[in-house]
Amino acid sequence: MSPRRSATEARNTRSVILDRGVHVASVEGLEGLTIGRLATDLGMSKSGLLGHFGSKEVLQLAVVDTAAGVFVHEVSDRATGVEPGLPRLRALCEAWISYMERGVFPGGCFFTAAVAEFDDREGPVREAVARMIGLWRRDLTFQIRLAANAGQLPGGITTDTDADQLMFELYGVMLSLNHSLRLDRDRAAVDRARRAVARLLGA
Repeated sequence: MSPRRSATEARNTRSVILDRGVHVASVEGLEGLTIGRLATDLGMSKSGLLGHFGSKEVLQLAVVDTAAGVFVHEVSDRATGVEPGLPRLRALCEAWISYMERGVFPGGCFFTAAVAEFDDREGPVREAVARMIGLWRRDLTFQIRLAANAGQLPGGITTDTDADQLMFELYGVMLSLNHSLRLDRDRAAVDRARRAVARLLGA
């Protein structure tokens, strides 16, 4: 076997492992993600799977990174090319709602679940989840401030404090939507979330 083919096969195997890992972690949590569980699911040996990641923590971090890539593709990238400020903020919020409405992850929003699982813990996995959430909040706040500076927002939102408050409220809408969809199985929550965003950002 050539080195190039061997490297390609290793990358493909790693991708298959991570795809399954994201699926399992979305439903059962990152703590439910074990080398043994994935090896059984994928018909691999534990030693073969360990050869790709080395430890459960490294596997968890790789799954968080993979889930972040999915989120960026399904939410952030959908607003690419939209005018910065209020138009992009609206596009981001609509993509965020659509991501949860379509059930991109089988267990709902991967990061909402991961935050609930790791918020009171310490260590690299918590830091990775917090970093992803922090980047997303930063991006939302940046678009809010652009919209505020351009006078595009309702209610005279102009200050950084107001921008932080609006981001907080938008984030709260999305958390409520995820909980309603996953815990209550309430599909009507999608329309309620869209109405809430329209009220916050202006119809």
